[in-house]
Amino acid sequence: MITTPRIAIPVPHSGDREYAERALPQYEEAVRLAGGEPVRIELDQTPAQVMKQIERCDAVLLPGSRADVDPQKYDAERHEKTAPADSKRDTVDELLLQDAYNMHKPVLAICYGLQILNVYRSGTLVQHLESAVNHSAGRAVAKAHTVKVAPGSQLATIVGADKNNVEVAVNSSHHQSADVVGDGLRVVARSPLDGVIEALEGTLPGHFVLAVQWHPERSVKDSKELADSANKIFRAFIEAARAKHVELAGEFESARSE
Repeated sequence: MITTPRIAIPVPHSGDREYAERALPQYEEAVRLAGGEPVRIELDQTPAQVMKQIERCDAVLLPGSRADVDPQKYDAERHEKTAPADSKRDTVDELLLQDAYNMHKPVLAICYGLQILNVYRSGTLVQHLESAVNHSAGRAVAKAHTVKVAPGSQLATIVGADKNNVEVAVNSSHHQSADVVGDGLRVVARSPLDGVIEALEGTLPGHFVLAVQWHPERSVKDSKELADSANKIFRAFIEAARAKHVELAGEFESARSE
């Protein structure tokens, strides 16, 4: 019997429900297509309520957001184009990441998710990109640009870049990016034309942590050029979550028998 792992996904934004309700189903559908069960984490819960929900989940997916991370979190002055923070989203994300790192649950972080993950791990951000590359193209532009994946990385293995040594086409909607990389993370993809960090992954063996600055959830049903890598990312994440589910179930059974 194939296990269906439960994936915790926070609502993208606490102050813009219309945006959240439009964006969230794309992540949920991508998780389902890859064989997972999305678990929506509302942002107006108490920390105890959030923890009760996520302790029954096997992995964490951090989606995009219209907010920006508060620059005070990484000791920086606010740039004039930095969007207001979403404290409720940040609180939930930090609870999810704390649980994921404590329990070594798989993490997939997308766009804003990459940024909050990097800051959570004591990294910093570029608050506003000035580049000829169209990083803020938006959902209407299926292929915004390409990213170059680092050979030998877990991401390269997932998308097949080690075999083909090609750039990956991506959808893109961001104006910030990682700058100083956080503890236990490494850069595994960049925009080839301007060097902007496009993906990070965890360095701890056995703990699946992957963060991408682009939006693979928008591309899972797109053209093969975009859908191939997008689906591979979600399938790898769900497989890691499935393995974690089996591990956690085994630990639970051992505890019951003691």
